[in-house]
Amino acid sequence: MQKFNWAELMRLGMMHMRLSPDQFWALTPAELVVMSGADAKAAAVLTRSGLDALMVQYPDTNLRRDNGGN
Repeated sequence: MQKFNWAELMRLGMMHMRLSPDQFWALTPAELVVMSGADAKAAAVLTRSGLDALMVQYPDTNLRRDNGGN
């Protein structure tokens, strides 16, 4: 189980994000993380090799062919 630094989270929520105590305590920890942008720091960057792998896995198809060529 992950422990939270509640003093830091409270400072972030109430001082920096200007949430009221009621608004702060109504949030789930996951919502607070998303609102703070902390989840964006952990997001993976799509590299060229990652894009190539996605293109192989999900190739573009000619959708007009499925519509009778119209």
